[in-house]
Amino acid sequence: MASTRAAIRYAKAILDLASSKNVAEAVSNDMFLIMSTIKGNLELNTFIQNPTIKVEIKENALQEIFAEVNGVTKGLFHLLFENKRFEILEAIASEYNKLFDEMNGVEVAKVTTAFPMDADLEAKVLAKIATFSNKKVTIENVVDASIIGGFILRIGDKQYNASVANRLQVLKRELSN
Repeated sequence: MASTRAAIRYAKAILDLASSKNVAEAVSNDMFLIMSTIKGNLELNTFIQNPTIKVEIKENALQEIFAEVNGVTKGLFHLLFENKRFEILEAIASEYNKLFDEMNGVEVAKVTTAFPMDADLEAKVLAKIATFSNKKVTIENVVDASIIGGFILRIGDKQYNASVANRLQVLKRELSN
């Protein structure tokens, strides 16, 4: 929990700095690149999380791997070096992107489906989103075969469950009463 709070504090500080230098969007792209690279590369994730590797080596490696990133992002690497906090880099990147989207009025809708969404289902989900939110929304699709069919939509603290599994549970409760 403490690392999550620390990640939020770092993300807010980096967003403030990037906004003041008018590079918030470029840093957001960097943070997305960092987050997806760490998630997609087990060796890099293990390397960053390993407490026996010296922080100098971690900083040099990250500076080399992400050589093309913005100066503000490189400054984050140095700050994490000074504070010996490289293990929360992925969490910082994730929090930064959440804060950046919030700052720009963009909400993320998490849509759970039994199979990857097609255009027809995406249109239905977007229609349902219009009833939940008047903000600009990006869709994140999560595949979970246990819902059998339909979808579960989560935006912020709101949820709409249109899954077949949920309908079967409701029917089971009604028949058992």
